[in-house]
Amino acid sequence: MADSNTGNPAASCLEKMKSYVKTQKGFILAAEILISFIILICYAASSYGGYTAVAICEMVFAIIFFVIFMMEIDKQVLVVNWVWSDFFRACVGAALYIITSLVCVIRGSGDGALIAGGVFGLIAGILFAYDSYITFQQIKSNRQHTAASTDDRV
Repeated sequence: MADSNTGNPAASCLEKMKSYVKTQKGFILAAEILISFIILICYAASSYGGYTAVAICEMVFAIIFFVIFMMEIDKQVLVVNWVWSDFFRACVGAALYIITSLVCVIRGSGDGALIAGGVFGLIAGILFAYDSYITFQQIKSNRQHTAASTDDRV
């Protein structure tokens, strides 16, 4: 029986997504997207809706990097250093989530949705910090491999 997914690009994209989510980086990015969406819902339900901008921006950036890494666009577009860009995105996301979440938890007395968003934001800050740590380890590993001498002369 022939494979029915050979002519369907949507099925191919779905298979790429399923296989990418099983990798460590794919799982982290998918978790970042999911927790940012949960935080967005919490902040939108609170009486202070101004904190939604961080959740929206970080969710959109995580989706963009998820698609870039899933479709292996990072191997085709070599103008941008994608690993450093992802490291910068994760560091900024961790800092923004930790700062805004602490403000929300401290300020949110009486507003359960804001406090819940703040707690999820602290978890997201830890997740983004872990992502930046993993990316930094990848950068460090790449530098050690490229710094090794390939000169055969002794």
